[in-house]
Amino acid sequence: MAVTRAQVKQIALSLPGAHEKPSYGKPAFFIEKKFFTRLREDGSIVMRVGSIEQRDMMLELDPETYFITDHYKDWPGLLVRISAITPGELKTMLERRWREIAPRKLVREADGEVAPGKKKAAKKTAQPRKPAKAKKTAKKKSR
Repeated sequence: MAVTRAQVKQIALSLPGAHEKPSYGKPAFFIEKKFFTRLREDGSIVMRVGSIEQRDMMLELDPETYFITDHYKDWPGLLVRISAITPGELKTMLERRWREIAPRKLVREADGEVAPGKKKAAKKTAQPRKPAKAKKTAKKKSR
């Protein structure tokens, strides 16, 4: 089942910290200030991958799904035809990219390590005890 533009938006915005704003005049999604993905008019999305080598491997393995234009040839990213992937595949791709760029706090919250909106409790360190004050004893004056 092919992915629709509405599903791209729904899945992208379902991830913590995601928001939509235009990029190159097209709908794009960001995690805080970091680029996440962008919809293109030709029915594809822009996806950044780990390296140019990884991109080239994906292009070779599945040229019906992944492609690039000259604009992207020196960038570690590729274009994904949304008509060639399922919603589950899109979700997996976006979640993987989200984990790479999301602030650690959001990732920990999503993994259930920290309650949303709560700071992780800091370990209490033992404070050194102040020595007890010695009682003053009156000295007798000797004459």
